[in-house]
Amino acid sequence: MSHIYAVGDCAEGIPELTPVAVQAGKLLAERLFAGKNKLMDYINVATTVFTPIEYGAIGYSEEAAIAKFGDENIEVYHMQATPYEQTLIEVREEFPAYVKLIVNKADDERVIGFHVTAPGAGEITQGFAVAMKLRATKQDLDDTVGIHPTTAELFTQLNITKRSGKPLPKGGCPSCAST
Repeated sequence: MSHIYAVGDCAEGIPELTPVAVQAGKLLAERLFAGKNKLMDYINVATTVFTPIEYGAIGYSEEAAIAKFGDENIEVYHMQATPYEQTLIEVREEFPAYVKLIVNKADDERVIGFHVTAPGAGEITQGFAVAMKLRATKQDLDDTVGIHPTTAELFTQLNITKRSGKPLPKGGCPSCAST
C-alpha cells in the first residue's frame, strides 16, 4: 500500500525518539507536497541516556560497524581520562570519561560511530552530530584545536586503537602532561 506512511513510534526498526518522529514527518511532508526527495537518516541520530553519568552516541556501535563494513575495515580509537575540567572541582578515584570513535578505514577513516560516557555527554554529542552529518574523518578531528579544559577536547587527542592492544592511560588530563 504505497499511500500509507508511518512516522514516529509506530514505524518499525527506527529510534523511538520524539525529534526523530518530527524530522521524519517533516521530510515526508516535503516529499509529498514540496517535490523534495530527501530521506530520513536513521543511522546518525544523536542520542543520550541521562543517568548520573551521561552516555551519548551517534551512528554505529562497534559490533554493528564490524557487521556492516567488515572487521578489517574498522578501527576503534578510545580513551579514558579525567578531563581537567573535572579535576578542578573534585577528586575521583575513577575515570569520569570514556570516549570512543569508530572509523571506516576503507573510507578515509570517516567517523561512523561516536560514543561518550561523561558528565555533559548530551551537550557533547549534539555538537558532534553535525560533524558526522558532514562526513567528518578522524583526520578532521585530529586537525581541530580542542577547547581546553573540556571533555569534548578528548576527541581531538585520540591516538590509541583497540587493535593496537596498548593499555589506556591511567592518568588525568592527557594534554596537561605536556603543559
